[in-house]
Amino acid sequence: MATEAVVRRVRLERPENPTWDRVFFTGMTFLLWATVVWGFARTYFLAGMVAAPLPNKLIHIHGAAFTLWMVLLAVQVGLVSAKKLKWHKQLGLAGFGLAVLMVVLGVMAGTDAMRRGMDGNSGLGPKTFYVIPLSGVLAFGFLVYMAYRARFKPAVHKRLILIATIGISEAAIARWPVGALQAHPMVRILIILAFLLMIVGYDLVSLKRVHRTTMWASAFVLAVMLVRVPLAMTPLWQSFAGFMAR
Repeated sequence: MATEAVVRRVRLERPENPTWDRVFFTGMTFLLWATVVWGFARTYFLAGMVAAPLPNKLIHIHGAAFTLWMVLLAVQVGLVSAKKLKWHKQLGLAGFGLAVLMVVLGVMAGTDAMRRGMDGNSGLGPKTFYVIPLSGVLAFGFLVYMAYRARFKPAVHKRLILIATIGISEAAIARWPVGALQAHPMVRILIILAFLLMIVGYDLVSLKRVHRTTMWASAFVLAVMLVRVPLAMTPLWQSFAGFMAR
């Protein structure tokens, strides 16, 4: 009975359309890479990366770590497509360590930007704007942690990693050379929503239903984006941001 239960669970966790999975997740990885490159081309990639005129060494390290995450994402997707699952799992441990480092660097970089008076041209002011990078990187860390816990459930794991990466891609989207993104920040959230809806659409086509992980993780990302600015306008947040600035 126990053996039958294990077999049944493995069958449920196995993707129903592995070929479709490879095509879809590879395509989403390319799309996210295009998003990041377009957003940071002028200030980072085409500026020489290491030689880019960034504010300080912390931002250089931050940029390198987040770029390495995108490289790791592409490599991991490639390893799964090549059926090198043992390598994928071993590299995944390093990826989890990188994600922890990214959270630490993200908090430090966001705090550094606030101290320098940066608000992303949002008009919110540095202390209020501080909630955007901070909430983004903490949400990313939470989703990657959940993905690590679900590392033996491929369908859950890969969706969590993808949605976590979509969430932090907002920083690149905000830097697209499109006037509407600067004039109307809500457009950025709509673009993130469009990315998430691609996963919903894929689930409906491949699974004939929306995967539970897609639903709750997407709702979590959107909820964070919608409540963060009202939260940052409260006296409690302003006091916290002032404390961090000091």
